[in-house]
Amino acid sequence: MSHRASLPVSARPAPAGSPARHTDPLTGPVPILTAAVLWGTTGTASSFAPFGAPAAAVGAAGLILGGLLLLFSTRSARSLPRRCARDERRLLALGAVAVAGYPLSFYPAVARSGVAVATIIALGGAPVFAGLLGWFAQGARPTRRWAVATVAAVIGCMLLVLGPELAGRTSSVDVIGVTLAAVAGFSYAAYSLVSRKLIARGHASRAVMGAMFGAAALLVLPVLLAGNPRWLLTVRGAAVAVHLAVVATFLAYRLFGYGLRHTTAQVATALTLAEPAVAAVLGVVLLDERLPVVSWAGLAVLTVGLAFLALPGRTRGAS
Repeated sequence: MSHRASLPVSARPAPAGSPARHTDPLTGPVPILTAAVLWGTTGTASSFAPFGAPAAAVGAAGLILGGLLLLFSTRSARSLPRRCARDERRLLALGAVAVAGYPLSFYPAVARSGVAVATIIALGGAPVFAGLLGWFAQGARPTRRWAVATVAAVIGCMLLVLGPELAGRTSSVDVIGVTLAAVAGFSYAAYSLVSRKLIARGHASRAVMGAMFGAAALLVLPVLLAGNPRWLLTVRGAAVAVHLAVVATFLAYRLFGYGLRHTTAQVATALTLAEPAVAAVLGVVLLDERLPVVSWAGLAVLTVGLAFLALPGRTRGAS
C-alpha cells in the first residue's frame, strides 16, 4: 500500500524537542527513505499480476496478508479493541474502513490511469484531504502554508493529468481513474488522521496500526473471493501478492516505525516524498509509460508544493 505524504503513523513520533541532528542516518533517515522506496513499488508490482486478475482483488490480496502479518506480529494489537473506550472502538472501525478503501481504489486507478499518474494524484491529494478533514473533524483551521501548498499540489496534478492533451496527444484523461486515485488519497488521509488521534490518546502505535490493518484485511476478503482468486495459485500471482504484503506493507511499515523513533516527524514526512518519484520512474522505465514535458513540469510543481507543506517553517509567519 502506498502511504506517505500526510505521514502514516506506525510508530510514536519523537517529541518535538528530541535531538535529531546527531542521529545516525542508518537508524533514522535511511530506514524511512527505504520504506518510501518500497511503497513506491506497489503500483508497478501490481501491474505484473496475471492477466485477468481484477485490480481491486490484487490490492485486497496484498492487504489481507500484510494486514494479518501486522496484526499477529503485535500482541497488543489483538487486545486493543477490548482495552478501548466505546468512542475509540468506533474510531478503530472507521480507520479500518479507510484502510480497506485505499487498495480498493488505488489499484483500479493504477490499472486505468497508469502507475505514475495514479500514484502522484493519490499522494498529491492526501495532504489536501488531511487538511480538510482536520478542519472539519477537529476544527483545526488550515494555515497559509497549507493553502499555498494545496494550490501548488492542485496545479501540479492538473498539469500532470492534462499533460498529454496539452502536448497534443490523442489519449484522453481517464476521469474514473483520476477519481479513484483521489479517493485513495482521501482514504489514506482518513486513516492517518484516525491513527494519530488514537495514538495521541496513549495507545501504542504498533497496536493501533496492527488492529486497523487486521480488521481491514477481513473487510476486503469478500473482494478477493469474488474476483476468482485462482490467479493467486500461479507463480506470478503469488509473487505479486507476497511483494505487496510482505515487502510493501509489513516490512515497509516496520522500517518506517523504526526510523521514526530516531528522527523528527518533519524529516520523516519530507523523506516519504521519494515515493511518487520512485513510482513515476518505475512506470516510465519498466512499464514504458510516457509522460510529456508538461506532465513532468506538473510533477515538479507538485513535489515543490508537498515539500513546502512537509518542511517546517523557519519563521512565525510561515506557519
